[in-house]
Amino acid sequence: MDRSFYQFALSYRGGGKNEVNAIFAEAMFNDLSFPKDEKHFDSLSRYVEDKADPNMPSIVFDELYAHYEDQFL
Repeated sequence: MDRSFYQFALSYRGGGKNEVNAIFAEAMFNDLSFPKDEKHFDSLSRYVEDKADPNMPSIVFDELYAHYEDQFL
């Protein structure tokens, strides 16, 4: 399956309000400028770091991307 990171991470939306993956996914969904078609770690990581949104911490991104890699890359 050819899914972008954005499509993968959306599967975490709707989780518990204290679940870091769900919080990240919700913030990502609400960020209209998030690169929705991107699949590459470097581009996504740079975006997350430059954005510096407290609801999208890079440590959570790194963990989510590792799961994404395991399943889709």
